[in-house]
Amino acid sequence: CIGDDVYGQLVLKALKENNVDSTYVKVLPGENSGTAHITVAEDDNTIIVIKAANDLVSPSLIDEAWEDIQKADMVLLQHEIPAATNAYVIEKCAAHGVPVLLNPAPVAPVPQALLDKITYLTPNEHEAATLFAGKGKADILDQNQGKVIMTLGSKGVAYAEKGQVITVPGFKVKPVDTTGAGDTFNGAFAVARANGKSMQESISFANAAAALSVQKLGAQGGMPYLHEVEEMLK
Repeated sequence: CIGDDVYGQLVLKALKENNVDSTYVKVLPGENSGTAHITVAEDDNTIIVIKAANDLVSPSLIDEAWEDIQKADMVLLQHEIPAATNAYVIEKCAAHGVPVLLNPAPVAPVPQALLDKITYLTPNEHEAATLFAGKGKADILDQNQGKVIMTLGSKGVAYAEKGQVITVPGFKVKPVDTTGAGDTFNGAFAVARANGKSMQESISFANAAAALSVQKLGAQGGMPYLHEVEEMLK
């Protein structure tokens, strides 16, 4: 959901310029569009999120779009829409065999019953510590093999498979702005996995996309195109 304001117009313009289907983007009269206010310092960022219209994404809107959602190769969620709507999507997708990836940011508690129904969960170390209180990194990964993909910043990304914790290294680049790196990683991982790449290949692909994104300013502005990621992987 977006508002009928200048920010909403910018969102629609960016989607259309990049050939993203905006059929189900709802413009809500009289509402403000969600914004994120970001400060960048010492190669890191802090973000204040103002949900606005994002907080009005309701289960009824999911039902309106369900015919297309149920055909999806992957449904990607995060915590900038209401928790109740996320729960509704997760339950519905689980019942219909649609894979779900949850990026738990900004971090908020997720009931275990919902975590059990998610296909992939992509927390950073801080988010993982909140979601799995009292557990260390190795235990979290071991107890959620093939599900939890933990991003470790410059140290790469870790997941567990066949009783082993595997760390996929990141790419060494000079960061300009880390804003949007997590979003880029999640989008790229979802694309790679949906296209049949292995877990390790998908993480490497996503790492490359994220590494490219931090070399430019801005969230959307830093996101790379497919040919750029493929070039980096060579």
